Amino acid sequence: MRHRPMRPLASLLAAAGAVAALGLALTAGPSSAASSALSASSPSYTWNNVQIGGGGFVPGIVFNQSQPGLVYARTDVGGAYRQDPGTKQWIPLLDSIGWNDWNLTGVLSLATDAADPNRVYVAAGSYTNSWDPNDGAILRSTDQGATWQRTTLPFKVGGNMPGRGMGERLTIDPNNDKVLWFGAESGNGLWRSADYGVTWAKVSAFPDTGPYAPVPSDTTGYQSDPEGVLWEAFDKGSGTVDGVTRTMFVGVADPAHSIYRSNDGGVTWTAVTGQPTGFIPHKGVLDASGGNLFVAYSDTGGPYDGAHGDVWKYATGTGAWTKVSPVPSTDTSNDWFGYSGLAVDPEHPGTVMVTAYSSWWPDTQIWRSTDSGATWKPFWSYNGYPTRVDQYAVDASSVPWLTFGTTPSAPEEAPKLGWMTEALAIDPFDPNRMLFGTGATLYGTGDLTDFDAGRKIAIAPVVKGLEETAVNGLISPPTGAPLLSALGDLGGFRHTDVTQVPSKIFTTPTFTTSTGIDFAEANPSWIVRVGDLASGSTDKHIGFSTDDGADWFAPGSEPSGVTGGGTVAIAADGNTTVWSPTGTGVYHSAGFGTSWAASTGIPAGATVQADRSDPKTFYGFSGGSFYVSTDAGATFRATGAVGLPTVGNVRFKALPGVKGDIWLAGGATTANAYGLWHSTDGGANFARVAGVDQADAIGFGKAAPGSGYPTLYASAQIGGVRGIFRSDTAGADWVRINDDQHQWGWTGAAITGDPRVYGRVYLSTNGRGIIYGDQVGGGATGSATASPSSAPSTSPSSSPSASASPSPSPSGSATTGTGCEVDYGVSSSWAGGFGANVTLVNHGTTPVNGWTVGWSFPNGQTVSQLWNGSYSQSGSTVSVTNLSYNGTIAAGGSTSFGFNGTWTGSNNPPTAITLNGASCALRTS
Repeated sequence: MRHRPMRPLASLLAAAGAVAALGLALTAGPSSAASSALSASSPSYTWNNVQIGGGGFVPGIVFNQSQPGLVYARTDVGGAYRQDPGTKQWIPLLDSIGWNDWNLTGVLSLATDAADPNRVYVAAGSYTNSWDPNDGAILRSTDQGATWQRTTLPFKVGGNMPGRGMGERLTIDPNNDKVLWFGAESGNGLWRSADYGVTWAKVSAFPDTGPYAPVPSDTTGYQSDPEGVLWEAFDKGSGTVDGVTRTMFVGVADPAHSIYRSNDGGVTWTAVTGQPTGFIPHKGVLDASGGNLFVAYSDTGGPYDGAHGDVWKYATGTGAWTKVSPVPSTDTSNDWFGYSGLAVDPEHPGTVMVTAYSSWWPDTQIWRSTDSGATWKPFWSYNGYPTRVDQYAVDASSVPWLTFGTTPSAPEEAPKLGWMTEALAIDPFDPNRMLFGTGATLYGTGDLTDFDAGRKIAIAPVVKGLEETAVNGLISPPTGAPLLSALGDLGGFRHTDVTQVPSKIFTTPTFTTSTGIDFAEANPSWIVRVGDLASGSTDKHIGFSTDDGADWFAPGSEPSGVTGGGTVAIAADGNTTVWSPTGTGVYHSAGFGTSWAASTGIPAGATVQADRSDPKTFYGFSGGSFYVSTDAGATFRATGAVGLPTVGNVRFKALPGVKGDIWLAGGATTANAYGLWHSTDGGANFARVAGVDQADAIGFGKAAPGSGYPTLYASAQIGGVRGIFRSDTAGADWVRINDDQHQWGWTGAAITGDPRVYGRVYLSTNGRGIIYGDQVGGGATGSATASPSSAPSTSPSSSPSASASPSPSPSGSATTGTGCEVDYGVSSSWAGGFGANVTLVNHGTTPVNGWTVGWSFPNGQTVSQLWNGSYSQSGSTVSVTNLSYNGTIAAGGSTSFGFNGTWTGSNNPPTAITLNGASCALRTS
């Protein structure tokens, strides 16, 4: 997938704080957030990724050269990962990065220490232009990335800038692991550290800063920034001088003279004589014997572009250059790409592999040579155009959406071998194992040497645990699939089970980036989404589904002037859509976009939402003014509400089931108005929520036991601490539910609770995918799944209390009892199975120390799995006992457990329940 620049939002830029000066910031981790904001009553949460399986650009793969099985992957916006050698699951290493340090989730380079495999280093930073207010940093770890210390650099680092697939820019001297080198962008030159990366100094003797920039005239600075010093390669066998490796090579983004050599440990430098010119050296790899330096060149810095390139071999002993390109740049009929992904088998120095990283059509190409580049064998070739003969077979069954829903004509295939293939690495301890990154995933094989024998090799995604999507929108309808998403660079997904990779991506229409998604509250299977299109696409910027997002269709028309998706809202009954696309004004349509009419009274670019109860009422916001329509979007009027943010990003939502109940979050640190506001009169007036310093996203979930008001979730700053917060009391009180090890950088785009599972929250990141959290002991089911037989509701759900205080009386039936109460609720049901939550409430004046709950099923149900408790079942009788961490229930407090079960015929709840042998009040729902 083409990974577009993820430009941070204005409020994000304003919120980002300053970082420490070079060599002075030695924090316990990358984040500078307060150590904790959890109060004694804050619930404990478990955090996991909603499973997508990759979804972004992997520009770097780095094996450790001394510890078998130790390998890292870097991403451009989603941090760095280490693969567990046993499970092969990727472990995210930078989730502790906080809100103010969001830029450190971009990783430009990574180095792992062969002398001490526990040491790993990351060059972190997202942008070198004005989009990023912070300088970059070198992060260093002595425990393989479990914890980090930081040295802030005196310049920016561009992990998501052009040229990010080249490198590695950050390297360790193989003869002295105290010494590190780093090639900087933006004309900042070559840098060196002699104390394990703690302090750094510029190498003043290095003569070239790498001035190449893709588009020097680009006024944004994104394409006009010089791409700098690109990589370092060491001849370990050349011996040492002054305790460091004697001979090393450095590649720079300078078409005139791109390779430099030092024979005195980096004290003096000379441009290598006879070197190729007119190209950028993406990769430079010295074979294990030290005899040959292989260099992969392209005419541009990538990762998207590149029309020509070459591969050269430099004999370090004689100084001879030999062009060894699989397809030379002079063959203009067959060379339409640059070269980048480059690897030499450490066990077999003559075995070399290289990729055509910028060959988008019909596919990327990978070549392998076993004679130092004298001859090459391609991964695929033509047997009479357009028939392809592949020397590999891709099994994408673990990530089936990699076909992108296409059935292309030859010579294209689905799934593709890849594109943006700038990273390729051979395991130094297993010549059969090779990994390579693409713009959408990370592929691997375990039988690479079969290729040399003429046998097909097996290629499959190797992305378990590696989640790299940027999230723009999330919805969790009350029925059907529990989660649907709008993603950057990908259209989005329908998750019927958040623990499983979806089978397909959203298509018809196909968006390069989805910008908004909404569902009809009273008819949740009706969904609308909007997004941006690829250049030349004839799709519409809007699509509809009437089957819970399983299938989509585009309307026959859209308003003239539309250039992007913008925001969209669908009426509570699904019969009207209001759309605020990019490029034109706000429009409304009855039905599914068969015809569009301009809405009046609301400015272009306004954010729009639907009332979740009244199908005629829509809302809008722009520039500090709140707008209301009561005629299905035909006309809007400003309400006159005051005190709302006039700058920064604002996101608002209407509460399900209650007309006119609206929550609004947003603003910027440059203005006083930055926080959370609440209206109960349809936006006529808003009251700022006390105690919320800043807020960027707000969402609703299932009400807490005993409450009639939905649970609120916010990405916010409260009490001076940034985090993910929850309120069970309609905003009167808040608790932080994440912790300093789970921050994920920037989380301001979207958040929603699950209306079926109390305590479950889904939240967005800008590169770490969709995160979901469940309260430990909070009754969340093991996986939120769609009921196969569920039918969407055709009428709005019952309205919760609109009062600011939660209702003391939960819905459902209850038996009598005193002292203790047990709430038993079926959270989901499907053919033959169900999930249930059980909450124990202590109404007494003293704590309950240790508990056992008992009941009898009336219809022969059985418990198949239970969490947050230990259970036994004999016949219809069930007994559940606490675990070590949840045995105490404070006076006035509660705890919960959940389970999955099986049933046949009927699934009625128990009629009586006991706590420690005593009868309790039983509430069922």
